Amino acid sequence: MTGPRESALPLPTRREADAKELRRAFAEFATGVTVVTVGGSSPRGMTANSFTSVSMRPPLLLVCVHNDAVMRQALHPARHFGVSVLSAAQEAVARHFADDSRPAGLQQFDAVGWSPGATTSVPLIDGALARFECEKWRAYDGGDHTILVGAVVGWNRPSTVDAGSTGPGTAEDALLYFRGRFREHSLGAEEPSPR
Repeated sequence: MTGPRESALPLPTRREADAKELRRAFAEFATGVTVVTVGGSSPRGMTANSFTSVSMRPPLLLVCVHNDAVMRQALHPARHFGVSVLSAAQEAVARHFADDSRPAGLQQFDAVGWSPGATTSVPLIDGALARFECEKWRAYDGGDHTILVGAVVGWNRPSTVDAGSTGPGTAEDALLYFRGRFREHSLGAEEPSPR
């Protein structure tokens, strides 16, 4: 990018009138779907689509959590958290952890397959495309959300992801969130693009 820095753009003024339209515009970006978890004395899980890798050196990722979410309060005292990237076959898991009426504590995990992380013991969702264990690294104010950056201290992927399964609905397809609805993306036997 060349030219003067353009970071001093004016903020929108019609917040209420434009909020629904802005939400629709944000929904045009398809995202993966994850479950963010904490363990300890008050285990908690939450469906999140605001997740991204940040850095390879050091290995960092981030998730965004609404400031009013119960999960934000669960994350505050926690030293570690987990992120499980859901497959298309796990839409029911995503819906479960998005449901505010699910049980609290460890009981909320009774409805899904999970196992403790090998490094941190945080709950990780079985059958996920990838599972990350993180140590809290930084937290940033992001308006009505907290941006939580985690240092990746452990991860795994099932070997079946590399097997190149084909066909919609297989466990290796990715669960996506697009235009306010869950979708799936079939990876098939596509070769990864070179970097």
